[in-house]
Amino acid sequence: QVQLVESGGGLVQAGGSLRLSCAASGIISSLNAWAWYRQAPGQQRKMVAIIYSGGSTNDADSVKGRFTISRDNAKVAVYMQMNSLKPEDTAVYYCTHGVFWGQGTQVTVSS
Repeated sequence: QVQLVESGGGLVQAGGSLRLSCAASGIISSLNAWAWYRQAPGQQRKMVAIIYSGGSTNDADSVKGRFTISRDNAKVAVYMQMNSLKPEDTAVYYCTHGVFWGQGTQVTVSS
């Protein structure tokens, strides 16, 4: 059974940085993309960034230039470096791999 476990969330002041990590256990396919989604209170879950098996990435316009997604195939993990955080980045962040989802990690940015 595949499990995804996120870590690295927390409380940070505006302008600060956080690094989210997501590690997978179980048998997964290296061909699948990894992605980070986020869901703010009262809003729909939205994709933040995605990284494909070949290493290409795509980011939401709202985080371009501030967030960077990366993957480590050897460790079966994905990361997201978040810089210049804004209060509107406050949300629960989820990692996904294929059809599998993590449990989410809370990111709160204070103004």
